[in-house]
Amino acid sequence: MRPYVIRGVKYYPTVVNVGDEFGGNASWYGPDFHGKLTSNGETYNMYDMTAAHKTLPMNTIVKVTNKKNGLSTVVRINDRGPFIATRIIDLSNTAARKIDMIADGTAPVTIEVLGFHSKNQKKVPLQEQLKESPPDQQIDGFALQIASFSKFEGALLTQKKYNDTDGYKTIIKDMHTQNGRMFKVWLKGFRSEQEARDYKSLGNFKDSFIVR
Repeated sequence: MRPYVIRGVKYYPTVVNVGDEFGGNASWYGPDFHGKLTSNGETYNMYDMTAAHKTLPMNTIVKVTNKKNGLSTVVRINDRGPFIATRIIDLSNTAARKIDMIADGTAPVTIEVLGFHSKNQKKVPLQEQLKESPPDQQIDGFALQIASFSKFEGALLTQKKYNDTDGYKTIIKDMHTQNGRMFKVWLKGFRSEQEARDYKSLGNFKDSFIVR
């Protein structure tokens, strides 16, 4: 992560860990930047769940909570800014709407690091030895069902492949259905239905659906 200079000020992108929290004021940017390139080379879309931050690593997934009303949303960092000393994050138009800060323009927020997005998920070698794992585990809050198998081995490989994706954990649910016994793989750790929906809207597990 290389440092960069804006208006004579040098910024140093920093390493962060899942669970790190920061506080400050958020702002948002929309139509004037829609269609222009972001700092990581993407085309800015004000309807996507993205945000700009001065120093967080690109593709960091963060939860942003409006301290005025308690509303929160999940965004991916894909741009740099806002370059105003009193602000720490610039949300897309849609993300700002989700925490009801469009009218005010700015809002005091807390930012929590949830994980780090990668389009190339880690692959698990097929020859990896299968280890015993409890087929049914308890789950709190909301989850995304990302796969379903009639054989436990397939579910186990998928669980291993996607476990700890962006800081979320995978579990296997052993269920009896009209089609017989099924092993369903859930990605858990979402504290609200909205958080799960926002995470999916980032393009993660497009064929999944929310469960609890």
